[in-house]
Amino acid sequence: MKSILALFAMLSASCLAGDITGNWKGTTEGPNGSLERTFAFKVDGAKLTGETASSFAGKSTITNGKVEGDKVSFTINIKIQDNEMTINYKGVVNGDSIKFTAESPASGGTMEWDTKRVK
Repeated sequence: MKSILALFAMLSASCLAGDITGNWKGTTEGPNGSLERTFAFKVDGAKLTGETASSFAGKSTITNGKVEGDKVSFTINIKIQDNEMTINYKGVVNGDSIKFTAESPASGGTMEWDTKRVK
């Protein structure tokens, strides 16, 4: 009986977020105004892959991606002018929206992204 309850709990937790596979669009406020970034997510079990793009930093491949219940995390590398940097994203899924915090370990800066599923 305990194993059935444990299995039910695991299945319930994995269903909370739903499948985030697909296209998403995020916005944030930067020092010079609003920024947009698109995300193309692919989920296989707990593994998250895909790519993201913005007019400011171009395309980036998603690495180290994972989905655990309603939690999402991944890393991208961007190049701005001649500077390369790593950005770590952590977010929480709520239906067709994801709230991300993006952190750059090199600069210590963070940005909050409001991301919506593109339908």
